[in-house]
Amino acid sequence: MPDFAPVKRALLSVSDKTGLVELGKALAGHGVELLSTGGTAKALREAGLDVKDVAEVTGFPEMMDGRVKTLHPVVHGGLLALRDNDDHVAAMNEHNIGGIDLVVVNLYPFEATVAKGAEYAEVIENIDIGGPAMIRSAAKNHGFVNVVVDTEDYGAVIAELEANGGQTSYALRQRLAQTAYARTAAYDTAVSTWMAAQVDATPRRRTFGGTLAQSLRYGENPHQQAAFYTDGTNRPGVATAQQHQGKELSYNNINDTDAAFELVSEFAPAGGPACAIIKHANPCGVATGATMVEAYTRAFDCDRTSAFGGIIALNQTLDGETAEAISGIFTEVVIAPGADADALAVFAKKKNLRLLTTDGLANADAAQLAVRQVSGGFLVQDKDVGRITRDDLKVVTKRAPSDQELSDLLFAWTVAKHVKSNAIIYVKDGATVGVGAGQMSRVDSTRIAARKAQDMAEAMGLPAPLTQGSVVASDAFFPFADGLITAAEAGATALIQPGGSMRDDEVIAAADEAGLAMVFTGMRHFRH
Repeated sequence: MPDFAPVKRALLSVSDKTGLVELGKALAGHGVELLSTGGTAKALREAGLDVKDVAEVTGFPEMMDGRVKTLHPVVHGGLLALRDNDDHVAAMNEHNIGGIDLVVVNLYPFEATVAKGAEYAEVIENIDIGGPAMIRSAAKNHGFVNVVVDTEDYGAVIAELEANGGQTSYALRQRLAQTAYARTAAYDTAVSTWMAAQVDATPRRRTFGGTLAQSLRYGENPHQQAAFYTDGTNRPGVATAQQHQGKELSYNNINDTDAAFELVSEFAPAGGPACAIIKHANPCGVATGATMVEAYTRAFDCDRTSAFGGIIALNQTLDGETAEAISGIFTEVVIAPGADADALAVFAKKKNLRLLTTDGLANADAAQLAVRQVSGGFLVQDKDVGRITRDDLKVVTKRAPSDQELSDLLFAWTVAKHVKSNAIIYVKDGATVGVGAGQMSRVDSTRIAARKAQDMAEAMGLPAPLTQGSVVASDAFFPFADGLITAAEAGATALIQPGGSMRDDEVIAAADEAGLAMVFTGMRHFRH
């Protein structure tokens, strides 16, 4: 492989015209012959550059609505020929094939077409064929050929041509080839994932692709390397948010901010302000309110200790009054659909606080895949988008819940979906008042949540913990009556749970004896 290889001839065919003219002029300045197709050729000519159509080189016109234009031996022979192989050079001479030393291709916008909800036929037309073929040919022959698939790499190519008298280094060509193969792999991943959804299949082979968004200083712990990749769906959230201030997000910041935003996105803005406070991926307070500052304050009052250094997510625009309240303690990240000028001014004084705005909430009902790595493979499942309405509930006790209890039960059930199992959530008047998460025993989660409520009552000088008169949600069934009895002792008056235990009758009897109302959902929300 030569350390340096000259660029004498380039083929440019791009859907994204960003930086195209500047690149074309730089290549022309080094005497590079430009080959191109369609709109790319038009854009280059309009900039005053001399461009030869690929059809002129191949002897075949673009046909079949552009489906066939670069799939030709003259193109791929020019890309794949080894310049130091006598047989290859002889074949090039015999068949009048000129070498192509640089390919600049970015693919049809398949991912963007899917993201906008296009019809099936339009999506199919945006599956690029010739582009990936040229990319792979050029990348295979990176000993001699440069392949560029990202506009971000134009500058590196131009710089090398300037520094090396119209040549590029092997190190650059090798790096470009790796980027190229990753791009075609991610592209094929997007296509195969979309196709799997169309045929409702469990694919024999499953791939995942992403684009580097951020190299992280480290992962969950300082000895772990990490990076953040986006999947191209442009779903509102931490991956697409605008950061207004503060240092770079860490691995744990990104993970926790995503958890917070996914939870608060369950609450539509039309239903009023809502706030979720997250610590280590679990909510330590979730609440609604008449105003955003009230929602924040009520969420904060669930567990003021754990909220320190937490992540705050809001379902409506952050205002100045709420920003002032949040500024009362140390907070890592605040994420919201927007922030007004007053809020921005308040947070400007908190240089270490990161503020993210998303211009909308995540679609809590959108179909997504959840992936978890295991030794030797990975598990794939649909994201949990299960919802329960009042009509889905089955009253199993002698006493039915009141309207207020029903509202709180459904609120608690929504929060339970976002709490690590075993999950127990106490709720009163649209706010969590106790959260028990991640315990090996469900009764332990029930006790911990009640104990934390007791601690908060003492810290706030309340006569009794807020669990008095609350309702309780359990993400899975109570296997024994002890958890329910513990909740009743903490002051709970109603419970919501999936049901389905062998001891359901025993649990229902205990609820009746305690005068509790209980409803079954027939759905569980394990979150491991």
